[in-house]
Amino acid sequence: MKKGIISEKAPKPVGLYPHSREVGNLLFLSGVGPRKPETDEIPGVELNENGQILSYDIAQQCRSVFENVRIILEASDSQWENLVDVTVYLTNIKDDFEIYNRIYAEYFKNNQPCRTTVEVTSLPTPIAIELKCIATLNRK
Repeated sequence: MKKGIISEKAPKPVGLYPHSREVGNLLFLSGVGPRKPETDEIPGVELNENGQILSYDIAQQCRSVFENVRIILEASDSQWENLVDVTVYLTNIKDDFEIYNRIYAEYFKNNQPCRTTVEVTSLPTPIAIELKCIATLNRK
């Protein structure tokens, strides 16, 4: 098994894990959130003084998380079109699913991996979406 891959261009992991790990011809991505790689800022989030979410923009977070996935794929000898399975975690599926689903369709119109979307009560940082992905590698 190859050592885990950590991309300097992606947001730093919030724990002791790599951005991705390859096994055979498959690439497994750790959970990817929308934090900005350069600043760790969470797009569209307003926090109170206790770090609790006051408001957030799910559209901004969707676009950011998709770009972070792309960065990790490219750093790991894969690409967007190689995604074969995506698990999406939303913290508010009732309010956010329609917007997320519309933006997802923009990004995945030419490649449609298997997908599961689930609601969770919270994520490790004050984010509203996280993706867990599997892709194939570019190698033959």
